[in-house]
Amino acid sequence: MKYTVITGASSGIGYEAAKLLAEKGKSLVLVARRKEELEALRDEIKSISSDSDVIIKSTDLSYSENVYGLYESLADLDIETWVNNAGFGDAGQIKDVDLGKIENMIRLNIEALTVLSSLYVRDYHDVEGAQLLNVSSVGGYRIVPNSVTYCATKFFVSAYTEGLAQELKQNGAKLRAKVLAPAATETSFADRARDTEGFDYSENVAKYHTAREMAEFLYDLLEGDEVVGIVDPEDYSFSLRGPIKPYAG
Repeated sequence: MKYTVITGASSGIGYEAAKLLAEKGKSLVLVARRKEELEALRDEIKSISSDSDVIIKSTDLSYSENVYGLYESLADLDIETWVNNAGFGDAGQIKDVDLGKIENMIRLNIEALTVLSSLYVRDYHDVEGAQLLNVSSVGGYRIVPNSVTYCATKFFVSAYTEGLAQELKQNGAKLRAKVLAPAATETSFADRARDTEGFDYSENVAKYHTAREMAEFLYDLLEGDEVVGIVDPEDYSFSLRGPIKPYAG
């Protein structure tokens, strides 16, 4: 049996992607901090697809030992797709940041993603059909005011994943690496970034996608041959395209 791993699966894009992939008959490994939400999602998926096996892993990936522990716990599985979706943002000027929050954001958005990507590439480099998908942001391609550090983490994700995709292609690897770049999406992202509750996208954001729409874009990226799936921040159209970052190779 082949599995798709989704980190950050308890809400937002990860949550909707899990349900969509279950509709497609995929078996899943769902990873997040909140065990109760994962258990509820597992039950919901079983009602969608009784044939889908669902494994839940409750862990906080902002701790390095948990990152390695997660990967090691899945060593016996055949993982056809790994989706690094876990991450969060921070809103505000750099002079006002909560450094503890920033440290956690860097560990999750950059360190955990890089370690899990590296481990997966090491093991699945020459496996036909294997895919690694890292979730970045349009903030990984343009700097957004009051989100400078968050954007910097996503610049890393975009550059790292695009560079990896180029490297894999040059080496003749069978594994494919892809990057998804959402714009504003109706999730709990804004609440966590602002340390608030109840942010209403319909009242505060002129254009945005639902988490379900972004999950559908994620699926289109997995099914296609392009490296980048990106939302245009001007008209909010979605497109699949080749690498955007300059590559010297």
